[in-house]
Amino acid sequence: MLRVHFSGVDLSRIRLSDRPDALWETVLSFHRLRDRRGVKVFGEWRRESRTRLNGETRILASVIPNRGYFPDFLTPREGIRGMDTGLEAVRATAPERLRAELALLAASHRLAGRTAPQSPAASTRQCLAPLAGGRGEPLARLTSALRGYHRAAVEPYWPHIQARVEADRAARGRALLDGGADELLASLPPMLRWRPPVLEADYPVDRDLYLRGRGLLLQPSFFCRGTPVVYRDPHLPPVLVYPVTHADAPVPADDPGPPLGRLMGQTRSTVLGTIGSGCTTSELARRAGVSLASASQHACVLREAGLVVTLRHGNAVLHTLTPLGAALLRGGATAQALGPRSDVTGAGAVRPGRGPSPHR
Repeated sequence: MLRVHFSGVDLSRIRLSDRPDALWETVLSFHRLRDRRGVKVFGEWRRESRTRLNGETRILASVIPNRGYFPDFLTPREGIRGMDTGLEAVRATAPERLRAELALLAASHRLAGRTAPQSPAASTRQCLAPLAGGRGEPLARLTSALRGYHRAAVEPYWPHIQARVEADRAARGRALLDGGADELLASLPPMLRWRPPVLEADYPVDRDLYLRGRGLLLQPSFFCRGTPVVYRDPHLPPVLVYPVTHADAPVPADDPGPPLGRLMGQTRSTVLGTIGSGCTTSELARRAGVSLASASQHACVLREAGLVVTLRHGNAVLHTLTPLGAALLRGGATAQALGPRSDVTGAGAVRPGRGPSPHR
């Protein structure tokens, strides 16, 4: 069980991340790559990513085990500003911190009982020892492996990841506006339970995190699954990484592509502009001057075209624009930016996007 303890000051200092974190998505996706759960959402992504992963991932497996603890230095807060900035922070990790966190990782392997001479733990120790020595070359090899993996398994899907995170932010922001911090925390996914003044969550180990006036950054993640994640070190700035909501029925893999031809017409253009930064179906109908059924139909077509993401919010559904939808609305999307086909397929399954690079 994880228990996050809030004070009144902490409730006033809750922050919502406005974008995915490149390093959190990279590390958590490496977990998803090696498990077999969530086939509807991650199955096709696993197949496609594995075909592109022709580099060495052994060093990644040594610091990111299948389950349990992985070092905090792999996910510095600078990752929110993109992969390049995040990796610079990883390379700048102090040697004493490297040694301390890698020692915790080694201890977790021993506690798991993986100590046979030819076991995976032995190979892990061979990779960890040079890193723990604090020399620059092993750390450079690790950051190079992280970058290569990110390019193969995360970067091609970034527009879709970004769309899901932005949709979650819109839902949480609406809850905050409707009912303040209490409503925001109560709106989090079901594995998180707000029992004032404590936020509880199912967790592999028993943990208490006391915020002590520092507030909390809420970081939605596409590749987080099942349970939220927090830093092991209680002295680091508090971050709660939690899973975005995925739809149960993703677009089939053989889908011919977004039906952009159906987007012609003044009414649908008005609907797209009305969605803007987010609205429910009822609000969409009222603002666009159409019936509720018509608003739902237009939103469905826009979602199938990869221009809108729909997320359930209480008894209503909340529609938000994807990066592609926002680009079309601005009129600034170029053929290069959109590509021959955008694979931001709307509902749940992650598909490779050919939209703007996540590193600006």
